[in-house]
Amino acid sequence: MQVAKPVGRNAPAIKYDILSALTVHALSGDKHRQRSILRIIALITTRYNWRNNELSIGREEIARLWSVNERTVKREMAKLRTLGWIAVKRPAARGRVAVYELDLKQLMIDTSEVWPTIGSDFQARMTEEPEVETNVVPFTAKPSLPEVSDGDVWTQVQAILHGRDPELWASWFRHLTEADRAGGMVTLMAPSRFMADYIAQKWTGRLLAAYSRVDPDVRSVRLETAE
Repeated sequence: MQVAKPVGRNAPAIKYDILSALTVHALSGDKHRQRSILRIIALITTRYNWRNNELSIGREEIARLWSVNERTVKREMAKLRTLGWIAVKRPAARGRVAVYELDLKQLMIDTSEVWPTIGSDFQARMTEEPEVETNVVPFTAKPSLPEVSDGDVWTQVQAILHGRDPELWASWFRHLTEADRAGGMVTLMAPSRFMADYIAQKWTGRLLAAYSRVDPDVRSVRLETAE
């Protein structure tokens, strides 16, 4: 799978492909999925900066766009973060709204089941190998994943992380071990304080997104070290 960066001469077509995948994915689901995806499409079409991958918007403005209260916004944005579709790039500060970023790769992976519905030409564009020295960001085809046991949640989470980004998994996630999982919280052990702090800062959202696909009761991830 692949998706080109939504900038430059072909930017309009690329944006239409992404929005088409989202829309058809929404229509293939129930009313709850449709509403959630309609909301993220509203954010993309009204406030998203494609070039910088930035969504700069406050909770009050989101509530106004969605015609809901801020409590609903908080709940919906948490759901999108759990899916791995959106992450906080810069938190809100006094006089400055939060800046979010979209993970277009995860978004397209999660909508891939509807690509044949859109058309064979669309599926071909999304799955063909990119040419060398282009501005295409490749979706790495899922390689041979670690052996998965149906009853082992952490093994399944590792497999999801490996399939999502093998290089990132090899560099960081494969070194983790699950120490505890209870009350909606998972505690993972890292071999060093540096690794624990770095993963907690950069990749907690991705870990939580992977867990949500195996154990929806998991709502938070904590990184610790034996040091």
